[in-house]
Amino acid sequence: MDGDESFGAVLRGLRQRGRLTMEELAEASGVSVRAIGDMERGRSRVPQRRTVVALAEGLGLTGVEQEALLATARAARPTRAVAVAGTAVPPRSVGDFTGREPELALLREAAERARAGGEVSVWVVSGPPGCGKTTLALKTAADLAAEFPDGCFVVDLHGVDGPVDTGEALLKLLKALGVSDRRLAKEDAQGRAGLLRALLGDRRCLVVLDNARDEGQVRALLPAGGRSLVLVTSRRPLTGLEDVGRLPLSEMAQDEAVGLLRRILGEERADAEAAAVAQVAELCGRLPLALRVAGNWLTVRSGWTVDHLVRRLADEERRLGALAAGDVRVEAAFELSYRQLTGQAARMLRLLSLVPGPDMTAAYGAALTATGVFEAEDVMEELIEAGLLQATFTGRFQLHDLIRLFARARLSREEEPGEREAAGDRLRTWLLDTAVVAGRWFKPKYGAPPSSWQGLVPLESAEEARAWLQSEAPSWLAALRDAAHRGEHTQVVETAHAMEWFCDLWVHWGHWPEVFRLAGEAATALDDPYMQAFHLNTYSWSLSCESRYGEAVERAREALDCARRAKNVPQQASALTLAAWARSELGQIQEAADTSLAAIGLYEETEDREGWLGAVFTHGTSLGLLGRGEEARIQHQRIISFLDAPDCPVSGHLADIYRANTTRALGRGYAVLRRWREAADHYRDAMVQSARIGIPHIEGSTLVHLGEALIELGEAEEARVRLRQALAFGDAIDSKDLKTAQELLDSLPAE
Repeated sequence: MDGDESFGAVLRGLRQRGRLTMEELAEASGVSVRAIGDMERGRSRVPQRRTVVALAEGLGLTGVEQEALLATARAARPTRAVAVAGTAVPPRSVGDFTGREPELALLREAAERARAGGEVSVWVVSGPPGCGKTTLALKTAADLAAEFPDGCFVVDLHGVDGPVDTGEALLKLLKALGVSDRRLAKEDAQGRAGLLRALLGDRRCLVVLDNARDEGQVRALLPAGGRSLVLVTSRRPLTGLEDVGRLPLSEMAQDEAVGLLRRILGEERADAEAAAVAQVAELCGRLPLALRVAGNWLTVRSGWTVDHLVRRLADEERRLGALAAGDVRVEAAFELSYRQLTGQAARMLRLLSLVPGPDMTAAYGAALTATGVFEAEDVMEELIEAGLLQATFTGRFQLHDLIRLFARARLSREEEPGEREAAGDRLRTWLLDTAVVAGRWFKPKYGAPPSSWQGLVPLESAEEARAWLQSEAPSWLAALRDAAHRGEHTQVVETAHAMEWFCDLWVHWGHWPEVFRLAGEAATALDDPYMQAFHLNTYSWSLSCESRYGEAVERAREALDCARRAKNVPQQASALTLAAWARSELGQIQEAADTSLAAIGLYEETEDREGWLGAVFTHGTSLGLLGRGEEARIQHQRIISFLDAPDCPVSGHLADIYRANTTRALGRGYAVLRRWREAADHYRDAMVQSARIGIPHIEGSTLVHLGEALIELGEAEEARVRLRQALAFGDAIDSKDLKTAQELLDSLPAE
């Protein structure tokens, strides 16, 4: 395959070589005809790894060719920031930027000094709302992107309303810089801050921390030195920060304000009413945000004269009072656009201020207004045209912090308290109900939504459910917190219960302990010992995922007590299994083996085969750690035989996860016995299985073990390929595995 070809071109060539139609490839791979066509024509994004594996298998590719197709897919993906909701994103260009030449020159000089290793690598751009702080920072970033080869990133800290927690901002930046979820899960807040400082110190990055609330929000995000440049924008001067450069920003000069209006309106129209344009600039207080809103409004209402706008702005009775911060001129611009909205659009703007997340889809508007998605989307388009709502390049919508405050004030003044409460209830209920339906895709005995379910978003496949849960996580988590605060205990318990098996696919999200803690507290308030046991068990699981093994053991003990009160045997067995896992990680291997064996005995009294699989796997793993390899192999083989049975009651992604994990464990067992051919065969199977379901840490670790087995078999060339594939996962796999992979690779003879 030609490394310069696009993924779609390579896929089309392979399909044609195999004399397959799109329909035939779709049937062989399980990937839809439409998806294949979109990929080949370059209309869709590069598919996920498991989709590429399915296509490779459908094409009959093996070995080197399959890896080459995977490599082509990886090469087509962005390697820096990922443009997803809530994540650090690359700076967008500012096409009609006007003026600010002295300020731009100052920041260009700062960038030169930073690249040379200057002492000041952080600059604070401060000033009142609407003065163009963000625009100046983004313009600087866009102009200087080529000077910072390791990436330019923008993080909106939402300092005006609903500030982003420093820990969340740290996660966004570290993920954008390529740090894996596995690595992040191992670090506490202090460790993550140190890791960010080290990365920014070693690399040449430009970072914009936009809309900071105060010094405390950004202090942990700043480098101590190095060649990166960080621009912080804030209403406040952040005088508590030391060793930073400062650039106070105020309103534009009159000629710059007029120049910005001329660029928005077009020179011909502006020149025809030059005096009126100058008056608009004055009436808008020469604040860029107000100028842009007014200019955009005139552009949409092209039949109105600029002088007519002057008369409307000059009428003080049409202006609302000042914002809480006293920025009358900014609110006047918002009010100008707001009063031109239809009733539907004005109400939509007011209600959108209730959205708890950083951005939204049209479904949020539909939930808030009790309308359909298409109707809501049409109304939201009117808000975009009025300059009151922003459409992002990811297809989502955002309210600027100031506009959110403006809309919230109007909501308080213009909506009856009962309607405000009802709209908030509709949104919270929709978010949590949808989360339940999406989560149940992954629960045994549930799967697809019932035919009676009428949702605002498509959840027709497990992939769609997974995508919704992950993209809307900030909002449904906020809704869960709100429900817990309101004492809506049943809703909290039901939502967390639906996440029982989905959480295995998103282990390193970082919020599972909070989700299951809230659910446990809600179950306690309901005085439901079964639900207490269930959520204490899931809480224990989430703590072990974050390497908090001591706490995990304690929660499992509490779960066992609750399960005994509830007389629920499966939850008693689950508590023992989870305690055994945590104990094995604490080095208490014999206790883990004994506890997991007791769990197996309890499970065998019930019909809970999913839990039984986990107990058997944990017991087999404990036996292996005790050096009882043959006994461990027997336990793991029990799992495979169970899953292979034609009447196996466990299926779907849960069966896939157990099969991948157990197949890898069997490979390790054969490796201990030095039965390398059998070990390699099992590792290959586990690698394919984990790739198909999208579990990179299992796939990467398996590749390391496969490389070791191949070396023992004298198959050095394939071993080199597999070990390089493992190293390509980076921090997505355990650091010990990375070290082993490099050592094994170094031990091979030179090519």
